[in-house]
Amino acid sequence: NKAYKAVAQAAHYREGGFLYPAAGVREKVNAKAKYYNDTLGFVPCDLENESVSKALEYAYNDWCIAQMAEDLGHEADAAKYMERAGRYRTYYNAETGFMRGKNEDGSWKTPFNPKFSEHRRDEYTEGNAWQWTWFVPHDVKGLEALMGGTKPFLAKLDELFTTDSTIEGEHSSSDISGLIGQYAHGNEPSHHITHMYNYVGQPWKTQALVHEILTTLYFNNPNGLSGNEDCGQMSAWYILNAMGFYSFCPGDPTYSLGRPMFDEVTIKAGSGKTFTVRAQNNGPKNMYIQSARLNGTPMSQPFFTHDQLVQGGVLELKMGAKPNKRALIAD
Repeated sequence: NKAYKAVAQAAHYREGGFLYPAAGVREKVNAKAKYYNDTLGFVPCDLENESVSKALEYAYNDWCIAQMAEDLGHEADAAKYMERAGRYRTYYNAETGFMRGKNEDGSWKTPFNPKFSEHRRDEYTEGNAWQWTWFVPHDVKGLEALMGGTKPFLAKLDELFTTDSTIEGEHSSSDISGLIGQYAHGNEPSHHITHMYNYVGQPWKTQALVHEILTTLYFNNPNGLSGNEDCGQMSAWYILNAMGFYSFCPGDPTYSLGRPMFDEVTIKAGSGKTFTVRAQNNGPKNMYIQSARLNGTPMSQPFFTHDQLVQGGVLELKMGAKPNKRALIAD
């Protein structure tokens, strides 16, 4: 309960009650953006830089708090933070199909260019609208509905990876790097996006993109990363995906399947147990999962849970050179 109390308090702006080692720390921990989110229900772009990025991260953070509240039996708090977790919808502009900045009066900021970036001085942190529109890891189905359903969602997601990689703006963020279309693997806010296809019935596209990134955006030399190594995330992405899975939404103890680089990996799961990922017929061209079995049981979806991992067992993936579009189709 103490941990829950701490994270719940940290989600809100507080006038007093904290001791800060420096004013700069106060501005980060007790950001004015939290005040706007508390009092206005959104973060206005004419009052706060990086407003869209901050607001989307607040929504995800609030979703995580709601999970804690639910587990602890705080039903009123769970409902409160789930409402806040849905505030990402405030920033979606249906006309353009992107998350955009809103002024205090509720009007959209104009002009708008989804490829534009002005480092730390526009609505997006180290990115642009193309990269940040997808930061709703806690509610992919909700984002899909905002975009008009599965077909338009997939069309937009495909376009992210196929549109040209031009980043516009005289002072664009240098953190936008490792580009595939407008997907920026060199910066962490994009890292979950390749696995979104698993949630909308096209897991073979996740497998192909993960393969492309693992083999073209990581190198065994001093410049081996395509972007900055904030908190070890660039390496963490590689390690997990090279084993064949990824934590799509921390806070949800579910792993999303990708494309394993190794024929066999064994993880020590604790209490003397191990979890083995075994890829049959694996190879440089055999990037697609043909079928999957967990502890001998056929898998119908491209997901397994952390509980299943720590209980130990064997994940068997049969690989092939062509996508099996009927395998691992999520409901």
